[in-house]
Amino acid sequence: MPGQKKKYISVLLPLKLDWIPCYSADPDEEIAQGQWVRAVFSGREYSGIVLQTDMVPDTDTGKIKDIVSVERQLTKVSREETRLWEMVADYYLCTLGEVFRAAYPAIRISQDEALAKMKEKEAGRKARAIGLLEARAGRIEERILQKKKKLSETEKLYPGKEKFIARLREAVSTLSCQEEEIREKIRNIAAGRQEKKETGNLMFDTGIALTKSQEKIFEAASLSDKPVLINGVTGSGKTEIYLKLARETLKKGKNVLYLVPEIAVSRQLVERIRNIFGDAVLTFHSEESAVSRRNTAEKIRQCRDGGSPYLMLGTRSSLFLPHNRLGLIIVDEEHDPSYKQDSPAPRYNGRDVAVMLSVIHKCRIVMGSATPSLESVFNGLCGKYEMLALNEKFYSAEDAGVEIIDTSAERRKRGMSGSFSKKLISMIDGTLMSGGQVMIFRPRRAFSPVMQCPGCGEILKCPHCNVSLSFHKDTGRMVCHHCGYSAAFSPECPKCGSSMQGIGSGTQKIEEETASLFPDARIARLDGDTPKSMVAETIRKFNAGETDILIGTHIIAKGFDFPGLVLTVAVGADSLLGLQDFRADEKALQVLEQLRGRCGRRDRQGTLVIQTCKPEHPVYKGLAEGNRELMYSTLLSERKDFGYPPYTRLIHLNIKDPSERKAETMSHCLAERMKGILGTDDGEDLRIETVSGPYRPPVDRVAGNHARTIRITLKKDRSLAMRKRAVANAVSEFEKQYGYQGHIIVDVDPE
Repeated sequence: MPGQKKKYISVLLPLKLDWIPCYSADPDEEIAQGQWVRAVFSGREYSGIVLQTDMVPDTDTGKIKDIVSVERQLTKVSREETRLWEMVADYYLCTLGEVFRAAYPAIRISQDEALAKMKEKEAGRKARAIGLLEARAGRIEERILQKKKKLSETEKLYPGKEKFIARLREAVSTLSCQEEEIREKIRNIAAGRQEKKETGNLMFDTGIALTKSQEKIFEAASLSDKPVLINGVTGSGKTEIYLKLARETLKKGKNVLYLVPEIAVSRQLVERIRNIFGDAVLTFHSEESAVSRRNTAEKIRQCRDGGSPYLMLGTRSSLFLPHNRLGLIIVDEEHDPSYKQDSPAPRYNGRDVAVMLSVIHKCRIVMGSATPSLESVFNGLCGKYEMLALNEKFYSAEDAGVEIIDTSAERRKRGMSGSFSKKLISMIDGTLMSGGQVMIFRPRRAFSPVMQCPGCGEILKCPHCNVSLSFHKDTGRMVCHHCGYSAAFSPECPKCGSSMQGIGSGTQKIEEETASLFPDARIARLDGDTPKSMVAETIRKFNAGETDILIGTHIIAKGFDFPGLVLTVAVGADSLLGLQDFRADEKALQVLEQLRGRCGRRDRQGTLVIQTCKPEHPVYKGLAEGNRELMYSTLLSERKDFGYPPYTRLIHLNIKDPSERKAETMSHCLAERMKGILGTDDGEDLRIETVSGPYRPPVDRVAGNHARTIRITLKKDRSLAMRKRAVANAVSEFEKQYGYQGHIIVDVDPE
C-alpha cells in the first residue's frame, strides 16, 4: 500500500565495497540474518546475504532500493560462516564482499540455486506421491470399515454362516495388510532423506596402532587447550596421530576438517583414510567436478540437522565450506607455501585461517610438519602454541644420510656428464641394481630456462613480461611461465641468425639425460607440464614400484610415502638459495629436508645427494650435520637482527600499471603517503624502516603490467591492529583521490 512503512536490511554482496549496502523490504516479509536475497547494485542483479535486519538508515530513504526477492529455497548462511569472513577481511585488509565472493563464487551460488530448485521439484514429487498413496490408503480403510461392519452384523444375525464369516474375516485381514504396506511406503518416502543421511560406514573400531612416542604426543594433543604444533621428523608417523585424534572426535559425533596443501597429496591419503572411516570421508578441491563440490557442500549443510559426522579432506578452499559441529581441525605440512592464496583477494594463509576457524567453533586444532615454518616455531616458543616434538621414526629406520657433491670441483677434474656428476651416476646405478627407486628433484620445469645466442648474446624474452622464455622441447615452443605466452621455437637468432643455445636445465632436459645414462630404467616426470589426468597415475605407478626413477619439481617433495624409495637427488639446488627473498634459506631447508624424508622410510637407510657449487653454504652444512634445532635458532636470530617476521608483521603494497611512468610515479606518491601516516621506526631493537621502497620486484613486468612494491614493516605490539587498519584506509583514500582503483594489491604476510 502507498505510504506503508518499510523495513530496512543490510545486504552483503560479492563485490569489493568498503561499506555494506542498505535495501528495503516489505514489512510483512519475514527476513532473518543469513537469508539469501536478490538485489540490484549498479544496474546488475546479485545474490547476497542479509547481515542485519530492522536497520535505521542514515541516508535518504527515498534513494534506498527494494530487494528483488527472498531466496527461501537456499539454505541460510550460518553466523559461524560470516564471523570467519569478518575475521579474514579484518586480518588480510580486504573487504567483506571479497571474502564472501571467495567463499561463495558465482558458479557455486548458481549451482546452489539449481540444487534448491531440484530439491523443490523433488519435494513436490514426493508430496504428490504421498498424496496418491494416502488417498489409496483412505479408500482401503473405508472398505475395511465396511467389511468390519458387515462382519459384525453377520456374526450377530446369522451366526451359523461360518464359511461366509470366515471369508469376511480373511478379507479384513488382507485389506489391513494392504493398508499397512501403503502406510509403510508413505513412511519410507517421507523419511527417505533422513535414511540417506544415516547411511554410512563408520568403522570407528578399526585399530590405529601407535608407538609409545606417538601415544605420548596423542595424549598431550588431546589434553592441550592451545593450538598444537607437532614438530615431527619425516617418517615419524604424524598421520597415525592425526587419524586417532580424528577417530576419537568422530566417535563423539563431532566433525573433522583435515587440510592438505596439495591435491596430489590428498589423493594418496584418501584411500587410506576411507579404509578407516568409510563413507564419512568427504573430499573437496579445485580439480573435483562442480557437481561433486556442490554435493559435498550440501552433505555438510545437512549435518546441521543431525546425521552422521563427516571427515572433510581438502585443500585451503575447504575452509570456507558451511562447517558445523567441528570438533577437530588438522593442518598437515603446515609450512607448505601452497596454503597461501596469491590471487584474488583475500590473499590468506590457510594455516592461519584454520586457527581462526578453530576459535569460532571452539574446537581443537593440530598442525604438523617435519620442517615447521619459523612463524609457527616462534608461536611455540612464545607459548601461543603447544609445541610437541616427535623425533623417532615410525619404522625405527635411521635418518637418511646427506652427501654433498661439489660440482665445481667435479668439473675441474672432468667428473661431470651433463647435469650429473660421475659419482652421482654411480650411486644411481647401484641403487637401481639393488632394486631401489630414485627421485631426482630439479626446481625448474621445461627443457632450458633460457635460450641465448652465443654470437650476439641475444636472449629470447617474453614480449609481455621482463623475463626469459623457457624452451619446451616436447612441444617445440618457447613459453613464459608468468603470463602463459607461447610461440613456436626457431633455432636461429632473430638478430644475427646464429644457432640459439640453451642455458641451464629444466626437468625435461634432466629426463632426457637420465634416459640416456640409464636406458633400462623406467622413468617418469612430474611437474607443472604433466597433464592433470596423469598426475594420480604417475604417483600410483611410482608407489607400486612400476617406475624406477621419478623426476620432478617441488611437487615430488611433498608428503608422499614411497616404500621403495632409497635415493633422492637435488640437481641444481643452488637456485633455491639465489632468490631475492629473506625466506630463501628457510624455504631451501624445508624443501631439502622434505626430500631427505621421502627416502629410506622402511628397513633400508636412504640417502639425499645434493649437487652444488656452494658446498660450504650453512643450509647444506646444517642438513649434513643434522642439527635442526641449531638451524632454526640461527634463522630466528637472523630474522630478529634484521627485523623480519615472525618478529614483525609484513605488508606488501604491489602496484601494477601498463604505463611504466605511471607505475613509478604513483608508487612513489603512495610510499610518501604511507611514510606520512606511519612514520619511520627509530627503535633500537628493530633497526628497520617502517616503510621502504618502492622497489622493482625480481620480475618487474608481468602480462604487460609494470610492477613496483612498497614494503611496510610493523611492530607486533598493541597498536598493530590500528596501524594495519590505517594502511588499509590510506590505500582506499589514495585510490579514490587519484581514481586508481584496480592497480594496488594489499598483501598481508606475503610469502
